[in-house]
Amino acid sequence: MDISKLKTSRHKEQQLEQLSPFELKNDLIKLASDQQTKPTRTMLNAGRGNPNWTATIPREAFFTLGRFGVEECKRTLDKPEGLAGIPEKKGIGKRFEAFLDKNKGLPGIDHLKNTYKYGIEKHEYDRDSWAHELAEGIIGDQYPSPVRMLRHIEPIVHDYLIQEMCGNRPQRSGKYDIFAVEGGTAAMCYIFDSLMENYLLRKGDHIALGVPVFTPYLEIPELKRYNFKVTYIHGTGKNSDGTSNYQYPDEELDKLGDKSIKAFFMVNPSNPTSVEICDKSRKYLVKVVKNLNPNLMILTDDVYGTFVPEFSSLMNELPQNTLCVYSFSKYFGATGWRLGVIALYEDNVYDKMLKALPEKEKAEISKLYSSLTLYPEKLKFIDRLVADSRQVALNHTAGLSSPQQIQMMLFASFALLDKENKYKKVCTDLVKNRFNLLWEGMNIPVKPDPERASYYCEIDIHEWASKNYDKDFVIFLEKNFEPVDILFRLAEKSSIVLLNGGGFAGPEWSVRVSLANLDDNDYTIIGKKLSETMYEYVEAWKNSKK
Repeated sequence: MDISKLKTSRHKEQQLEQLSPFELKNDLIKLASDQQTKPTRTMLNAGRGNPNWTATIPREAFFTLGRFGVEECKRTLDKPEGLAGIPEKKGIGKRFEAFLDKNKGLPGIDHLKNTYKYGIEKHEYDRDSWAHELAEGIIGDQYPSPVRMLRHIEPIVHDYLIQEMCGNRPQRSGKYDIFAVEGGTAAMCYIFDSLMENYLLRKGDHIALGVPVFTPYLEIPELKRYNFKVTYIHGTGKNSDGTSNYQYPDEELDKLGDKSIKAFFMVNPSNPTSVEICDKSRKYLVKVVKNLNPNLMILTDDVYGTFVPEFSSLMNELPQNTLCVYSFSKYFGATGWRLGVIALYEDNVYDKMLKALPEKEKAEISKLYSSLTLYPEKLKFIDRLVADSRQVALNHTAGLSSPQQIQMMLFASFALLDKENKYKKVCTDLVKNRFNLLWEGMNIPVKPDPERASYYCEIDIHEWASKNYDKDFVIFLEKNFEPVDILFRLAEKSSIVLLNGGGFAGPEWSVRVSLANLDDNDYTIIGKKLSETMYEYVEAWKNSKK
């Protein structure tokens, strides 16, 4: 095959690789789906990480609960035109228990019953209060109250975070305050804004980013309103055979000892490399922060943590420093639900630093929140996040919608009640199998990695070339092709869409494959086509020497 025959010119590739990977993806999709030249070929889009599975049992419970909610509304008022009342609290506990007993054959009823029982037995919920919140929440007839998170929902989601983010072994006895938000993306926006509003970060401040990383974390600090000075903490760790494991070397983590660095933002397990920080590096990071930079603010985005056995978040290792962002979207197949949380330990550096601000700045901030409380200076940072998310003035109508919170809680209780981790096993086995199929398609042995989440896979073409061929081949690649060339080649010739790792501040010659959104056998095809394309470069190099 003539490797020079490609519609997209090198000059065009040079222009396009300046874009975010998620914008570059649009050009690749257009190229891959050109039906004039490929009318019978199916496009395989392994670019975006939207999962192609769903957790059914907590959804069945959600819809069955909705049936009870409607019955409760009709009980107080039922007009033939479709107008009903709202759930009544008095005696609703007994009515809900009767509903559960009467409808044993409904989908999700067992999970609903066990969740209700869990709240009563684990948290000693009052039956009427608990059932009333469930009915009102599913119907969505009231503003969320409390605005940060519903009263009975928060403790159950808290239990879930302790189980999944702290390996069920919390290192501190205190609790975390939780703010339910519209997915991880909303959490990011709220946190950046509130840190600025409260002078914990200021325009031009020095922050650190763990890279490679989800692209918005690279782009947001460059916005005019922030203009942060950024130090990159590179995941350049290597295995004994020279292949990348993407762990942070000690010398990279040492950078965080610089007290001029106010905040550290990271994704763990990482995106696009999909590995968690290993135990050694995590312990070293804790040591650096505690000994050298004790007020370092840490934001950790842990959406992929549930795909790693016995995962331990920095919210557990450094609870006083860490704002944890977690989204339910990937694990439960719920990106369209927009379900996420921000968790902050009750004893934290954010509240302490607010108290230590200069009096002039404290007075300015107090004025901002003065409509919410007579003592705005005592308002916790987590509650300032809530207020800021609604421009403060609309704080009384803040909060994630109550039906969303009910679904979030049912996802959480589903994992909590699954004592044998049956769902976790089938979910993690699914992505691991796809990982293996991808590498088998490339005819490259898979090496075990206990830190691997397998949600994504990053493949470094440069590393492959250096390991398998001499330096002349690497020079040939760099001289004749752009790092994104392989993406356009795969899109045009094989209708396969991947993302460029360089767009995530990863190795320039790497590609990211999402292992979440295609059928298993598709990954064998992607692996084979990726391998064929890589060997086309080898063939072109050999021909150039003739």
